[in-house]
Amino acid sequence: LCNCSSVGSAGCNLTTGQCHCLPGYTGPRCHSCAHGFFPQQGGQQCQPCSCSPAGATSEQCDHSGKCQCKVGVTGLKCERCSEGFYRFNESSCEPCQCSNLSHTCDSSTGTCLDCQENTEGEHCELCKEGFYRSPQPAHGCQRCPCSTVASTGTCHLEPGESVPRCDKCKAGYTGLNCNQCDKGYYNSDSICTRCECNGNVDPALSPSVCQPDSGECIGCLYHTTGFHCELCQEGYSRDSQGTNCTRKEATPEPREFTTSAPNTTKATSFSTAVLNSTLSPTTLQTIFPISSSDNSTSAFADVSWTQFNIIILTVIIIVVVLLMGFVGAVYMYREYQNRKLNAPFWTIELKEDNISFSSYHDSIPNADVSGLLEDDGNEVAPNGQLTLTTPMHNFKA
Repeated sequence: LCNCSSVGSAGCNLTTGQCHCLPGYTGPRCHSCAHGFFPQQGGQQCQPCSCSPAGATSEQCDHSGKCQCKVGVTGLKCERCSEGFYRFNESSCEPCQCSNLSHTCDSSTGTCLDCQENTEGEHCELCKEGFYRSPQPAHGCQRCPCSTVASTGTCHLEPGESVPRCDKCKAGYTGLNCNQCDKGYYNSDSICTRCECNGNVDPALSPSVCQPDSGECIGCLYHTTGFHCELCQEGYSRDSQGTNCTRKEATPEPREFTTSAPNTTKATSFSTAVLNSTLSPTTLQTIFPISSSDNSTSAFADVSWTQFNIIILTVIIIVVVLLMGFVGAVYMYREYQNRKLNAPFWTIELKEDNISFSSYHDSIPNADVSGLLEDDGNEVAPNGQLTLTTPMHNFKA
């Protein structure tokens, strides 16, 4: 008996007993899979390996149907490139060229994917925007010292230099790293702000235009002054349009004028000094008309008259106070003298046979001692002694 496999055999030679195997089967009884085939799981049929001739090392596969792949090739049938390789061809897959900064690349073009350490490009050979290639290879791509507020944020490294330069500074900023204020700008809370000088500074004469730290204008022109050149210099005022500073008109020179009564022929001259001390500002304005266009001159005259009146009033008050003080002092002195002359002080000495009396006024010439004792019973003796009389005794002083 041939005893051939019912699945892999196509019959049997009755003379030799050799089984006729179907494609993919081998063995005396056609019960094994031929080279390049593998048995189907759960069955007895053999299926072809179908290994890629470009990616597999041979046509044989294992019992699971997986082929033996070349280096850089992967897949069940070795039909594609493995990670880190690209361009699947008849020979093999080529490794990705990513400068060791990526492990994957496009399987067809070889463009690197997921570049590391701030790099980009087809082969991770470029630094990302905002980074620059350090002169030291170990440092790789470093972040640019350029603020996006003051610049585009990108930079480059000139040959032979170790410090990068910002590619382009924004308006108002300058310097290698765009960290300084340009001419015509000043630093305001770490932001470069344009100088405000009202067009009264010439950049050709004052290149900085204003102080770089405070913003105060430098070299004000056209007779202007002030922090922002917004004021007129002394002796100048704004014109009627309020744009230019023009010199103030000169005040009229002092002059004399004459007044005469209707019935007299003799003129009386008044000097300017007398006018200033006797006439009010309104009267002077009537006599000497002031141009209405010169407002600054009128204001100056009003202020001068006000100050003059205050000074005169102050002097008058001081003089009155001094006079009152002098009169009070004289009055107090005279009162003091009168009280001193009429002071009722005396001394009485009692002895066994008489009374001795002495007064404070005895030492004062021409002192009036009358009225010291106003008792009608008392009499003054011609010799200056005072006699005291009582109802029972008479005492002689």
